[in-house]
Amino acid sequence: MPSFRVETPHGSYSAVVERGIIARVAEHLPPRRGKAFVVSTEDVWKHQGEALERGLADADYERIWLPGGEERKRLAQVEAAADELVRRGADRSSFLLAFGGGIVTDMAGFLAAIFMRGIPVVQVPTTLLAQVDAAIGGKTGVNLVAGKNLIGSFHQPLAVLIDPAALETLPAREYRAGLFEIVKAGVIRDASLFQFLAERSADVLARRPEAVDRIIADAVRIKAEVVSADERESGLRRILNFGHTFGHALEAETGYTRFLHGEAVAFGMRAATFLAERTGYLSAQDSVEILETLDLYGPIPPLGGIAAGSLLARLTHDKKTIRGDVHFVLPARIGEAEVVSGVDERLALEAIRFALL
Repeated sequence: MPSFRVETPHGSYSAVVERGIIARVAEHLPPRRGKAFVVSTEDVWKHQGEALERGLADADYERIWLPGGEERKRLAQVEAAADELVRRGADRSSFLLAFGGGIVTDMAGFLAAIFMRGIPVVQVPTTLLAQVDAAIGGKTGVNLVAGKNLIGSFHQPLAVLIDPAALETLPAREYRAGLFEIVKAGVIRDASLFQFLAERSADVLARRPEAVDRIIADAVRIKAEVVSADERESGLRRILNFGHTFGHALEAETGYTRFLHGEAVAFGMRAATFLAERTGYLSAQDSVEILETLDLYGPIPPLGGIAAGSLLARLTHDKKTIRGDVHFVLPARIGEAEVVSGVDERLALEAIRFALL
């Protein structure tokens, strides 16, 4: 049972990777607690709810539904859920259990951060992307029309409980979208994880347990290490945004309906890899290896009809932009990345055009 400790000034907790842990959730809940509220979607509950019900058999809890869909990851939905909590008698002794993918973990985490000025949350992610990224690190939030996750807060969970067996019901497209986040982790922090993904793609895509458990554990370890070193994204944690600057622009430009988040990150990693080679940060050989490995886990939906200039304009709305200067995470070699500013916008536009091909 791999368990990785996240140590931050605002909370310390374990991210546990264990098959079947959903059916044993109660073992990881706080001993002194009020009423629990499971925040999920009806679709997630249809596939995984029975296991969680077994895990919460002796617990006092109620369910709160979110609508699901990146386009509905908005402040109004959080307000509606907060009203529902009040109606059902939630108070400061209550806690939330976020049960779902990245949209649920982000929204439920944000709800926990602001309800009665903050109540605890336990994250139980059910998609690969949420397991290796969204549920860990305390980033919570919702979207604006102008950009992704522009309203939010840091709110560390009490625990993150990761069950690789939950992925057995995950649609192939969503599984691949999560794999792109693991490729990201390998590129920025762990060359051995990257090589495993490059060499064992058949096992990974076939969801063989040994391969799946290995890559999840590695990605969770990396996220825990980075968050422990930099909780509020003032330094090292910024490398986790590799592919996100370009990817968030793509999501916003297409109304959050055309691409899954991991697919948008894959697009962003292609653009950032091209930009890294073009600016001399990355060797041609490493660039080819990164692009070829991304191709192993594709494809992403067609990119036709998207204007490169429109994506370039959206970069200035990204959270990583400071005083109008866009900051890019660029790989320096496989296993290492740097945060770079002052990039000529003509090169950024060239990178976008390359990724759109």
